[in-house]
Amino acid sequence: LGGRLRHVICGGSPLGRRLAAFYAGAGIDVYEGYGLTESTGAATVTPPHRPRLGTVGWPLPGTRVRIAADGEVLLSGGQVFRGYWDPHAGGVVPATHEGWFPTGDIGRLDDEGYLTITGRKKEILITAGGKNVAPAPLENWLRQHPLISQCLVLGDGRPYVSALITLDPDGITHWRRMNGKHPVPAELLTDDAELRAVLQRAVDEANKLVSRPESIRRFAVLPVEFTERAGHLTPSMKLRRAAVLRDFTAEVEALYKK
Repeated sequence: LGGRLRHVICGGSPLGRRLAAFYAGAGIDVYEGYGLTESTGAATVTPPHRPRLGTVGWPLPGTRVRIAADGEVLLSGGQVFRGYWDPHAGGVVPATHEGWFPTGDIGRLDDEGYLTITGRKKEILITAGGKNVAPAPLENWLRQHPLISQCLVLGDGRPYVSALITLDPDGITHWRRMNGKHPVPAELLTDDAELRAVLQRAVDEANKLVSRPESIRRFAVLPVEFTERAGHLTPSMKLRRAAVLRDFTAEVEALYKK
């Protein structure tokens, strides 16, 4: 990183606790922010010299944040827009209610006012038992594992929560060398008992973040990565969930076979 870097500004996607800890260990202050186009940029940011890993900091001066009953993050302030312009409706269509703009993100505020974003409201899964599950905390935790490239948590309308996991090529190459494994096609490696045991431990650690009804019961290891070219990722590297579930229907159904 060089010897002159002191500060980093981060936005767009969650930084992840592991990467944040790496920069903190290198003595670099990371200022992670959160905001939307509708809030004219950042609405919260990590306060100087008071970082809290996994959060996006405090509201900026003039900005207020609160959490709705369903967990949605609401914003208010002078920089939050009034509404969307719709000439067919004769002007501005209000997008706020009593001055609060619904962001579509799910989050929580701690006792000191730090905001944590846990997922998107539209991505919330509702299991067959009626349990609401936010997939992002589980996915973000698992993506920090050196052997895991991507993870998609599923379970909407299903009896329990499952996951599709893709392997990180560099991580797997190192793991094979360290464990005396010969190079094999990816489709054969997905059923390797030792590899699955390592991944199961990672899943068990992720499950400690949530209640038992929200925990991952079963997972499938895919022989390919999710890519933008295949239509599984957006240009900003976000999961296209519907496309993944469509292309891996057989693997998904196998997770729910008795």
